Amino acid sequence: MMKKILIFIFAILFTAHAHAESLINDTEVESVLSELVAPIATAAKIAPNRMHIYLVDDDSFNAFVIGGEDIYIYTGLLKRVTTPNALRAVVAHELGHTLGGHMAQLSAQMESEMRRAMIIQALGVGLMVLGGNPSLGAGVMAGATGIARQSLLSFSRDEERVADDLGFNLMVDAGYNPNGFIEIFTQMNEMTSPIESRVNKNSINHPVTAERLKNVREKLADKKIRDKKFKDDDAEMIKKYDLVRAKLIGYLDDSARIKTLYPYSDKSDAAIYARAIANMRGGNLAGAATGTRTLVSRQPKNPYFYELLGDIEYQFGHYDDSIDAYERAITLRKNSPQIETALALVLSERGENDDRARAIELCRRTILVEPKPLAYWVLARAFGDDGRADWAMAEFYVLTKQPAKAREYARRAKTRLSHDAPEYIKSDDILNQKK
Repeated sequence: MMKKILIFIFAILFTAHAHAESLINDTEVESVLSELVAPIATAAKIAPNRMHIYLVDDDSFNAFVIGGEDIYIYTGLLKRVTTPNALRAVVAHELGHTLGGHMAQLSAQMESEMRRAMIIQALGVGLMVLGGNPSLGAGVMAGATGIARQSLLSFSRDEERVADDLGFNLMVDAGYNPNGFIEIFTQMNEMTSPIESRVNKNSINHPVTAERLKNVREKLADKKIRDKKFKDDDAEMIKKYDLVRAKLIGYLDDSARIKTLYPYSDKSDAAIYARAIANMRGGNLAGAATGTRTLVSRQPKNPYFYELLGDIEYQFGHYDDSIDAYERAITLRKNSPQIETALALVLSERGENDDRARAIELCRRTILVEPKPLAYWVLARAFGDDGRADWAMAEFYVLTKQPAKAREYARRAKTRLSHDAPEYIKSDDILNQKK
């Protein structure tokens, strides 16, 4: 039973519903990336509190920005981009699309029947390598006339050049070395040059990478740029970024790749982190706990190591130790809805004294800040045999886009709750939503 619960929790906590792109929800990754790209957003005149980082669970080397405030970064890109400054260059390029008004311009170029498909494609312009298939954009545009197709491809290529220029300037304005573009384009060139050398340059939706690399090198050679003093990432930021990459690799890659990237001879924090997570995933809880306690001893103020320890102790069935670890994580990292939800789950499982009341309080608080499916699922467990649990499950099914089940639980909640109960009214709202 415990194993089934853990598999279910992992599915909810680490990914979104399968009908859309899967989004990963992780406090540590989002926090570090937000800190890392904040200077670029500020240079683009986007207030940091308006910027949101979303992690797309996809192994493509890709990122995109919507409206300049919602930044989507693919896990495949994060796992491959090895320095913070190179990742800034990616985001700077994507914000260049926003500053250039490219979404609005592209939309105006499209025929009505093509609009939706092309906007979807436009979301991925920029560093869209997508598994080394540079002709994918052409496939999206199937059905357009040859002339329209070539016009739109040319428009997209021009956008990419402008976004590169604007992104370069954003890096300079933020005070960070724009040679991050060299890192990215060099990496892209290694991935795409065998394919790009064989295709018609006019048939793809971005300039060939060699051209982009050449353009950046010419910009870096300018005396005004050469004479500037740029900030370097401090050791602390590099360490945090390394941990984020290790965490993603530990959770998402297979054991063989993890052993290759982080062999046992590697005693760095990042390597121990990746191996501990991989051990937990593989059922080696003793190995996972040993590695995590080593990390805690090295960095006793890192909340995310305590979070991992809480996960491991929960899987052991050590509820008291798990709760202690989560409590320590929350003390070190205030306002952490994901960690608070994990703590609420263990409290609801242990069920001693006021555990369920505390679990309900934690879930209610996290839902106000960040209404995620897992929080409602845990809230339902904390409510127990109560009509409010039916309402919580109805909300869970709303968020996981299962309307039939949402209405089923909302109807059930209404039969068990008094008419003036807030959950009764919310259940009624669910039933009155348009199908």
